[in-house]
Amino acid sequence: MGSLVLLLGVQHLARGATILAVRIWPAPDYSRVTIESDTGLKTKTTFVTEPPRLAVDIEGVDLIPALRELVAKVKADDPNISGIRVGQNAPGVVRLVIDLKQHILPQVFTLPPVAAYQHRLVFDLYPTQAPDPLAALIAERLKDKTVAPAAATDPLGELIAKQTDKPTPAKPAGDATPPATGTDKDRVIAAAPKAPPETVGAGAGSRNKTDRLIIVALDPGHGGEDPGAIGPGGTREKDVVLQIALRLRERINQQPNMRAYLTRDADFFVPLHVRVQKARRVQADLFISIHADAFFTPRPQGASVFALSEKGASSSAARWIADKENSADLVGGVNVKVKDAQVQKALLDMSTTAQISDSLKLGGAMLGEIGSVGKLHKPRVEQASFAVLKAPDIPSVLVETAFISNPDEEAKLRSEAYQVQLADALMRGIGSYFSKNPPLARNRPL
Repeated sequence: MGSLVLLLGVQHLARGATILAVRIWPAPDYSRVTIESDTGLKTKTTFVTEPPRLAVDIEGVDLIPALRELVAKVKADDPNISGIRVGQNAPGVVRLVIDLKQHILPQVFTLPPVAAYQHRLVFDLYPTQAPDPLAALIAERLKDKTVAPAAATDPLGELIAKQTDKPTPAKPAGDATPPATGTDKDRVIAAAPKAPPETVGAGAGSRNKTDRLIIVALDPGHGGEDPGAIGPGGTREKDVVLQIALRLRERINQQPNMRAYLTRDADFFVPLHVRVQKARRVQADLFISIHADAFFTPRPQGASVFALSEKGASSSAARWIADKENSADLVGGVNVKVKDAQVQKALLDMSTTAQISDSLKLGGAMLGEIGSVGKLHKPRVEQASFAVLKAPDIPSVLVETAFISNPDEEAKLRSEAYQVQLADALMRGIGSYFSKNPPLARNRPL
């Protein structure tokens, strides 16, 4: 995956518009093509179904050889685009034809200047058959050599069992979970890659435990058009948080009754509300958004953990960070013309007291473990109105792993050793949370 950045020099001036850059972001969810210019571009689009292709006439520009050579360099692994052709359709009009590998629902829109970007013309190419996060999770699960049979109380596990042609066993009569004992701490999931297979959920309150597959949604922040914060050495937040998330996924997937789901597993942009929707679709038991903080000066350092707040931010710093993270949609680029404002508002307003209470417990468990491998910016879980934490039925936290704006911490974030330590700490925090808060039976519809 990744991106293909096609830079055009300022000498490519044509009829009032300077093309600054063309970027292509391939992903299973959708592929994005972005043309950045110093002024807004006017277009006329036509979609042809057989064979599928999108023709776009861009007004106010002339074709140059460099543009023709560069925009044709589409990556072979792009799941949606097979190639791009350009030609001078008329004086001052360049025709761009995007040949597609499958039928798509195109969205063409413009974005005003924001952050480091000037005017952007965006082509979002969504497959007609949108990828299903639940199906993707099941397919990944089936790659395992062995798949544990599901308990009768787990509809997600039942679905996985059906696809492996294994019957779902009924619980034996009189099968009861023994009461909690003084050895509960020994049952916490270890973070080491070769940890013995322990049962998540044993411990305090184990009488309510249900043996089922536990889903942890990992949300690497930013991506694609949105690089996130950039350190003094050029390290991009979107890159390091994805690396940390992938390491944490490995640790989660090594547990016999756990599975990790990533809202993005490559370099592409995912809107904030879509991240929440994906986690709810796979019936995630936890949602962990991973970021790397930044500030105006290089002095601040240390990791932080945040939960949602119904009553405002717990500090001015928490409010500032929430505002910054909530602006990701502006930088990444969301097509406001097709966004269902009412549905989105309803989703992001359905926070509950119970969800916040559980999120604070999860945040506390993770903060304690993170403090064992590095400095903490604040010794307590802070709260603010983070849009990405507003799933009403999933304990959700946002982890700022370090200040990428601090040169020393930027170097740590790039270090494999620190990423491993941090992933281990986050895994221990997850295990600690479940040892005291065992998962209950799923009752949300698939």
